[in-house]
Amino acid sequence: QVHLEESGGGSVQAGGSLRLSCASSAVTFNSGFMAWFRQAPGKEREGVAAIAIVYDDGERYHDSVKGRFTVSRDNAKHTIYLNMGSLEPEDTAMYYCAAGGTYASLMPGSYKYWGQGTQVTVSS
Repeated sequence: QVHLEESGGGSVQAGGSLRLSCASSAVTFNSGFMAWFRQAPGKEREGVAAIAIVYDDGERYHDSVKGRFTVSRDNAKHTIYLNMGSLEPEDTAMYYCAAGGTYASLMPGSYKYWGQGTQVTVSS
């Protein structure tokens, strides 16, 4: 059964921090690589960060979030996280969790399963 549920979104001021969580079923969690994407109104969905689940193959980040965002996982809880710091108004978007990737891709088409999203709004 596919299950992905994001949480942790909200409204913060620029420079603030948020932590997103993505809880999944065991089957979904172990289906491959997982990732965070975001989509702002009128813009295409873009990959933010990707992480390997089974092996420690490292993480991958979009250039715009390097040094500010960190992706991590808790295998026991079947959950991945996105720690977001130094938030900027440009980070405002709906953030989605994705699973079932075959490698640490930041392309939406590389993932089989998607959550419903959680909204992040950063005010200046």
